[in-house]
Amino acid sequence: MKKIGLYLFTNDLRINDNTLLYKASQSVDELLCVAVEPRLSTYSVRLSQEQENGAHRHLFIKQAIDDLASSLARLGQRLLVLERNTSEDLVQLVKSQQVTHFFASSHCAHDERQLVIDTLTQCPGLFISQQHHTTLFESDAFPFELTKLPRSFTKFRLQVEYLEIEIEESVISSLPPAPQTATECYRKPIPELNDSKPGDYIGGETVGLIHLENYFSNDYAGTYKQTRNALDGIENSTKFSPWLALGCVSPKTIYRHLKQFEAHLGANDSTYWIYFELLWREYFYWKCLTLGTSLFGRESSDLPNEQLLDTTSGSSFAKWKSGNTNYPIVDACMRQLNATGYMSNRGRQLVASCLIHELGIDWRHGAAYFESQLIDYDVASNWGNWAYIAGALNPQAPQNVNKQRAAHQSQLKSRHFDLVKQTEMYDPEHAFINKWHRGDEASTSTRYQDVI
Repeated sequence: MKKIGLYLFTNDLRINDNTLLYKASQSVDELLCVAVEPRLSTYSVRLSQEQENGAHRHLFIKQAIDDLASSLARLGQRLLVLERNTSEDLVQLVKSQQVTHFFASSHCAHDERQLVIDTLTQCPGLFISQQHHTTLFESDAFPFELTKLPRSFTKFRLQVEYLEIEIEESVISSLPPAPQTATECYRKPIPELNDSKPGDYIGGETVGLIHLENYFSNDYAGTYKQTRNALDGIENSTKFSPWLALGCVSPKTIYRHLKQFEAHLGANDSTYWIYFELLWREYFYWKCLTLGTSLFGRESSDLPNEQLLDTTSGSSFAKWKSGNTNYPIVDACMRQLNATGYMSNRGRQLVASCLIHELGIDWRHGAAYFESQLIDYDVASNWGNWAYIAGALNPQAPQNVNKQRAAHQSQLKSRHFDLVKQTEMYDPEHAFINKWHRGDEASTSTRYQDVI
């Protein structure tokens, strides 16, 4: 009997270092390659008050999918892109093409996992193959069960940072052909995308690997710890996150390059800190998996009415989104996000703190807006970081603890940044603020004085 596989690309839009795709290439006679274009969920639409992904994120995703389609074409394959994040189209493909084997990344997020579960429920005879191949570790490598994942990053790091990481690279030189009967179901190739401007991030594995090579061919990694909090500048932080988020580049590929850099130029605190940041990403991934929908502040797909904004809060949220809060450092960061689809890690902490503590708006609105705009949106890192800053990452309080006391304890664990002090530390000359307030320089200093 002919073995026909379906490989579902989700957060692994790459050929290089894709162990699951390699396994598929060795397991079946014919292979359907399918990708689902990420869309905003109904939950995030209502929270963000945005109807769809922002232009920069939308373009970056399109470019990544287009690059994957080109890479597959060079291997004699084709990519079918589904625009709906539902199981209906997948089930139809499985049945019409008589698929026997189903391959998909083990995703940490609820909706992505549910897509696979729904498909398998309706196609019970499939041979399923999944693995966590967008992480540094598989879950069985940990010295603890996932149900006992440490509540803090520090405890997690201390238990995993010295674990061995398998860095052998899987090389795919060929893939099984697509089923001949699948010709009619393939969407027309994605048109060539030329909407990028100089300085923009370009999606896809090809550019991601070029960026990775360029970064480690310089000495940036050797000074990373000293420069990582800068609000701007391509050389000041790794900028790996856009390609990591869509799986265009794997964390193991980055780790491999990091080890090669250390072997040639030596290890120091900065090179360790790059690994440290990869561990933060790892922690949020497994945290997202274990928390399920509770990470998003919900237990179902319904959005409680109390999470909707009243008129006053809605106005403040709109000003925050557009960069008109009268907190100059926050406004500059938000304008950078809207203009580029990117914001520094330090900036993300400051604007989140402002939304939560200065404006008094539920953190989930900010997390959902970031989801709609960031080119490096990663479900676990984004929602995990927002929950962490809001003091909501470990929301379960003992049942015998008074709700008011529990809320107070949660508030104590939140992170509230002094925006004036942060500005003095990271933008003392207001170069970043002035850059993103161009055309409004005359009022920038006045507004800043109003704030302090």
